[in-house]
Amino acid sequence: MLIDSHCHLDYFTQPGEQEEVIARARAAGVEEMVTIGVTLRQSREAIAIAERFAPVWACIGVHPNHAADELPVVAPATLAALAAHPKVIGIGESGLDYFYAKAPREIQQENFRANIRAARLAGLPLCIHARDADEDIARILREERAEGHFDFLLHCFSSSRALAEEALAMGGYISFSGILTFPKGEAVREVAAMASAGRILVETDSPYLAPVPHRGKRNEPAYTALTAARLAALRGLAPEDLAALTTANFRRLFKKAAR
Repeated sequence: MLIDSHCHLDYFTQPGEQEEVIARARAAGVEEMVTIGVTLRQSREAIAIAERFAPVWACIGVHPNHAADELPVVAPATLAALAAHPKVIGIGESGLDYFYAKAPREIQQENFRANIRAARLAGLPLCIHARDADEDIARILREERAEGHFDFLLHCFSSSRALAEEALAMGGYISFSGILTFPKGEAVREVAAMASAGRILVETDSPYLAPVPHRGKRNEPAYTALTAARLAALRGLAPEDLAALTTANFRRLFKKAAR
């Protein structure tokens, strides 16, 4: 069994489309998936989707590209209260994005810290978006970890090996997406090959970043299987062993998602 640890089911908006996407995922061996909130409104929508579909979990939070749209910065207690829902298994995605820079860095950082503190309050792991901001991601993680423990996941990994090594040293997890299959994904493949076996997950980040051979088309949770196959090959594992490994890692990180 595979689990898509990060997708955006609310972006599948046509009548009956979510049902069809979930059915195709399960037919491909992707038995569960996590739909992710990026604003408060979309976080509530993620919860509603998880309520409708048994195989779906939700994470709730504020994405760095929306940090300036949610001012004042959403209080940690507000997010933690929303996370009390039984199908919410994590906080995020949150983090820093200096590539698109849709919000000033200081607002992104304030929002990131608020989401971290929500994760600590709720006792749930944090799903982190990191884009061209490795040094500040690592610094803020160190500073906030000094204030109290929280688990975290670097989702859709596309950062430096240095950030991967620092995250792993802190006990963090790393999730790999379709980027693993891209011709220019060699640096990500190097991290995927060296990362601790007990700290790796797979995802789609759908509807974005469809893996080869679907690159350039709309992504969906069923394609988790393609990324997982590439990760298995990189690590010298049979596909079923990689599936068992990443599912066990998912359950360890997202404890609230125990079946």
